[in-house]
Amino acid sequence: MTTPTGKVICDITISADGYSAGLDQTEERPFGDDGGDGSGAGLHAWMFDTPDENRAEIDRLNRAGAFIMGRNMFGPVRGAWDRRWNGWWGGDPPFHAPVFVLTHHAREPQPMDGGTTYHFVTDGIVSALDRARTAAGGGDVTVLGGATTINQYLAAGLIHELRLHIAPLTLGAGTRLFEGVPPLRLEQLTARAASRVTHVTYRVST
Repeated sequence: MTTPTGKVICDITISADGYSAGLDQTEERPFGDDGGDGSGAGLHAWMFDTPDENRAEIDRLNRAGAFIMGRNMFGPVRGAWDRRWNGWWGGDPPFHAPVFVLTHHAREPQPMDGGTTYHFVTDGIVSALDRARTAAGGGDVTVLGGATTINQYLAAGLIHELRLHIAPLTLGAGTRLFEGVPPLRLEQLTARAASRVTHVTYRVST
């Protein structure tokens, strides 16, 4: 049996009090009560308002050999796939690699422009990771989120590196990173402050 060589990385933006989204998320307000219009603009201002200042972190985000995300991050459709939904990112998503979407409802793979194909995994986080590692071919696998999905991988001891982008705002309630996760030993690898964010990278010890 071949031992995987790539790292399993989580990469997520959170508020200063640890939330990746607010309460009452809807299709019109995918980040819920986020202190703004529900689009996550405050959380992700570092990425969209000051991209040049954060180019290294943005480029690194899309460098994995494969990605994993939860169905809630993929889109607002719940239950059976009763309408076509191919993610929030349009016809040419930024991933340019296989993306494995955790769901309870089977669906055929969805190829997109630019090399992205969405694969829908119904048999849990370990199966999704095994498939992503195979697809990555020895490269890194990035678990993008949301926080509920990342918490499952952290609780299972499957994350090697935790990349947090901490926005200078608080949400007070919502979907929180580390919720239900046992205590972790974290080794700080890097930290960098920018005008709209602080980037911190930890190695997760098991």
